Amino acid sequence: MILLRDAALDRGTELTGEQLELFRIYLDELMDWNKHINLTGLRHRNRVVVELFLDSLMPVPYLPERGRLLDVGTGAGIPGLPFKICRPGLESDLLEPYSKKVSFLKHVIRLMKLDGVEVIRDRIEKGNKRLDPNGYDVITARALADLAQIIKWCVIHLKVHGKLVGFLGRNGEEALERNRQMMNEYGLEPTQIIRYLLPGRGSERTAVILEKIAI
Repeated sequence: MILLRDAALDRGTELTGEQLELFRIYLDELMDWNKHINLTGLRHRNRVVVELFLDSLMPVPYLPERGRLLDVGTGAGIPGLPFKICRPGLESDLLEPYSKKVSFLKHVIRLMKLDGVEVIRDRIEKGNKRLDPNGYDVITARALADLAQIIKWCVIHLKVHGKLVGFLGRNGEEALERNRQMMNEYGLEPTQIIRYLLPGRGSERTAVILEKIAI
């Protein structure tokens, strides 16, 4: 956890001892469950810490302290659970269609004793009726689909002035330019473009926060 603590601090997020302990529990359970069900293709602890946990923390300095969060296609809880650990005031819905991953999420949430987190077994494209009808302050999706598809699925559930957090990987600038017209059509404006390097990784990555400025 020293690697996570120091690298997160270098990138603007200070983790408390309690938060680091939650990440430790999360890591232990993820690695254990991953022996039996496919939660992630990463098999080494340091790679999980860097490529899942630390990568998820890049947008955290720009997230609100309170509000409602939706993580679409959360899988093993990435980035929804790291967001929740760092922003405990965010009431969080984790949307995941696969029952084994849902079981893991419910287990690890109980173990970490996190309040204000609900796991919903379903798909975003079904227009799920269990999602908050009043919308969300933060919506994110990581490794689910390209930016255009994420916008189409998610923007209807986003409050005005809410934030859509996208992880664009190595070709972030191209993705933003390619979807500029769509963002305009859906009333989205990029308010933060976060460029970063992960420890031991040579290619720059990009995350973006799109604010919904119109209905």
